[in-house]
Amino acid sequence: MTQPWTVGVEQEFLLVDPESRRPVPKAEAVAQYAGEQFDVQRELTPFQIEVATPVCHTTAELAEQVLLGRKHLAEAAQAVGCRLLASAVPPVGTAGPPPGTDDPRYRLMEYSHRRLLGGQGVCGMHVHVGVPDRATAVRVSNALRPWLPTLLALSANSPVEQAADTGYASWRSIVWSRWPVGGPPPHVDSAEHYDRLVRTLVHTEVVLDEKMVYWDVRPSSHVPTVEVRVADIPLTTQDAVVIAELIRAFARTAGSSAEPPDRVDDVLLRAAYWRAARDGVDGLAVDPRTGHLLPARDLAAELVALSADALSDAGSLSVVEHHLEWLRSNGSGAARQRRAFGASPDARDLVDLALAETVAEGHAGLPWTTHRTGGVR
Repeated sequence: MTQPWTVGVEQEFLLVDPESRRPVPKAEAVAQYAGEQFDVQRELTPFQIEVATPVCHTTAELAEQVLLGRKHLAEAAQAVGCRLLASAVPPVGTAGPPPGTDDPRYRLMEYSHRRLLGGQGVCGMHVHVGVPDRATAVRVSNALRPWLPTLLALSANSPVEQAADTGYASWRSIVWSRWPVGGPPPHVDSAEHYDRLVRTLVHTEVVLDEKMVYWDVRPSSHVPTVEVRVADIPLTTQDAVVIAELIRAFARTAGSSAEPPDRVDDVLLRAAYWRAARDGVDGLAVDPRTGHLLPARDLAAELVALSADALSDAGSLSVVEHHLEWLRSNGSGAARQRRAFGASPDARDLVDLALAETVAEGHAGLPWTTHRTGGVR
């Protein structure tokens, strides 16, 4: 990915038993069955599997690839006796480790970070945006910092763990925050400043290598891209594509701006993260630029407005606006999970809802149609 403003998405999923709905360690079997048609990767635990899109230039291409990747993994999972689940934490059971994926690097992580790895079998979505150079990558990373809580709120999809309501819309983000280098990144002055920080973290053995710098937005060290890691794995294809397109559009807007990015207080940013994790897009939010409390939907609408020109250029503005309106009536992935859980004391019903939504193509009434040859209208 070297062309500016291209986009790629990595999606992490849970593998669950079709009867108990608990996570099952079948990632190796699913990956082998999936073959090499898609970029399929194993994760920290054998209960998880990941699929990455190729580099995409258009919204239509991204929508098609996100959906095809989900369907391909779902077919592979079914073939080996399990199901693909787009939930950022397992609603029933746990996703270890132990056992962890049998990989030398993961074993070293177990040694170096010890019990911290327990319960880290959580699933997110990572969005990669091509930028002209690393200086632009740093500018975009800094500009995204105040908006990371809003993106987290929009993606929140992990309210139930071990058949109990956590009280949070994104429990994944709370679990993930245990890492010493996770969550919101610091404001950095340059690519060189970022590299110095990473070298120090590796030198002090806080992380094994630069891949373990799990900040929610980071410039790549080897290609001109920005990686945004803040999102829960969204419940549906449409949730995923809208969030990715919004990230891409804001990145393009910020990367092309002559204005310096807003520099927000780290304490307020952490506070905004916590509030976004607890209440999601359906509740109130802390604006880290002002410290004011306001509806999370208002911040989401402002983010869309700031990115409107880039969204319009990509032909995705109406899709994003319609999706936000759909969320107003139907709720986020977390709200939909919670409603399903509240309607029945059996969390397996919630899992069944999420299993169906994982491979759903879109929401009725929205301008969203995908075809194998591409196309969104």
